[in-house]
Amino acid sequence: MFLKLILLFTVVPLLDFALLLKVGDYIGFINTIILVIATGAIGAYFAKREGRDILNKIKFDMSQGRMPADELLGGLCVIIGGVCLVSPGLITDALGFALVLPVTRIPFVNMIRRRFKEMILSGNVKFYFKR
Repeated sequence: MFLKLILLFTVVPLLDFALLLKVGDYIGFINTIILVIATGAIGAYFAKREGRDILNKIKFDMSQGRMPADELLGGLCVIIGGVCLVSPGLITDALGFALVLPVTRIPFVNMIRRRFKEMILSGNVKFYFKR
């Protein structure tokens, strides 16, 4: 796990930086800066909107006495996507938009749900309920 985190926090930013340099060669420095700022602003808008929608769905499900499992996983994806969108880089922006937009978020929610299920069935994670 530690190695994965090191790779995540070193390799991904380096790849993002290299891609920004390449894009800067093609469209120019100023246009690259505008692109990074625009994707960050648009991403922040979408993250805020989707986060608000998910909170409303969670409130509704809770008021109906249902556990909002999918909405909680969707909220996790939106938070991670928002962080990716505010960090400069085109790779993280693509991942961020995929996590924030509802249509592309569904496969990520399904993957997380499947992973949790595998962990529970293998005994790596246990849930306890207090009464």
